[in-house]
Amino acid sequence: MFNFTLMKPDTHSTESPTSTAVLIGVINKRQNEALAFEYLDELAFLAETYGVETKKTFTQKLEKPDKATFIGKGKLKDVKTFILENKIPVVIFDDELSPSQQRNLEKELGAKILDRTTLILEIFSQRAQTAHAKTQVQLAQYQYLLPRLTGMWTHLERQRGGTGTRGGAGEKEIETDRRIARDKIAQLKEDLKIIDKQMATQRKNRGEFVRVALVGYTNAGKSTIMNMISKSEVFAENKLFATVDTTVRKVTIDNLFFLLTDTVGFIRKLPTQLVESFKSTLDEVREADILLHVVDISHPNFEDHINVVRQTLIDIGAGDKETILVFNKIDAFKYIKKDEDDLTPVTKENLSLEELQKTWMTNLDQTCVYISAKNKENIADFKKLVYDTVKKVHVIRFPYNNLFY
Repeated sequence: MFNFTLMKPDTHSTESPTSTAVLIGVINKRQNEALAFEYLDELAFLAETYGVETKKTFTQKLEKPDKATFIGKGKLKDVKTFILENKIPVVIFDDELSPSQQRNLEKELGAKILDRTTLILEIFSQRAQTAHAKTQVQLAQYQYLLPRLTGMWTHLERQRGGTGTRGGAGEKEIETDRRIARDKIAQLKEDLKIIDKQMATQRKNRGEFVRVALVGYTNAGKSTIMNMISKSEVFAENKLFATVDTTVRKVTIDNLFFLLTDTVGFIRKLPTQLVESFKSTLDEVREADILLHVVDISHPNFEDHINVVRQTLIDIGAGDKETILVFNKIDAFKYIKKDEDDLTPVTKENLSLEELQKTWMTNLDQTCVYISAKNKENIADFKKLVYDTVKKVHVIRFPYNNLFY
């Protein structure tokens, strides 16, 4: 019938990409040229994570997407010429395509058409290891697939032509697939209800511990911090969504115990299907006492990443949590020094790390710390801050244990 096998890249592979692609983004009132290229850079990183090498990026200024093909006819012709000359099998759009746009583009370009949502769903499918995560991803995939079933079958036109009627076996096949998809969605939701109850019981049984959750933009270094502070072996890699499974570890700093949870990373334009499907995973964030918001300070747009995470936390009902901002990867921070006679404005790109620290520590209403989890820089300060914050919660919740401090 149908499946989600778009390509067959190696899961967690560090080898060369298994396919090539071109990327397409748009420039409009909501997304200027600089932002469009930033999104495309991120899309290229997503493609690399999935196992696809980017050969070229295309952009077009559009007030609104073309209803049939998303991009205009002239740009579509340019894309077609390039992919035919270079034998490119995959075209990836940075924005979500409608089912009709996807079908029209595949017919016109003769290539596999992906959008950002499909790509993220496929990466999650690759990376999910536990039954829980796999069920969540599968539900998101079926929810995304259901409205796209109409017209998926390339043999329909032949069937209609052969019978001389509107409808026939092909349309019955589509209806069968719709029913299968709806039944599968219903079953997966029931499966998740059972898993969610089990997860809720597990969380309830952890009641004697203060709970801390790692949150942040994808690839900020959450899993590396988890490994460093808990001495565990959570999979960590320089890839987007290196881990999508929730991991909980018991951590001890000096004489203080607490539970540390590593959660899935956030990203701009995160598919709504994933947010819905990962409800129980996000419950780990909602029910945490303290959040460690990990930020990749070496990324040129780390401020935007902070805002994305903060908004996502608000959206899931965790925006008011006690939060420590952990600026990670100070070892990779790049400082572009200005000349003395340079009159260009001071920005985060030409501030030294020390100046940037002072700026953020002055302007923030949150506690923050600067570390390199990879090189173990400033880890003592980080652990002291976590210890003090956890202790504050612990003293209030378990006053009978105060004699141990």
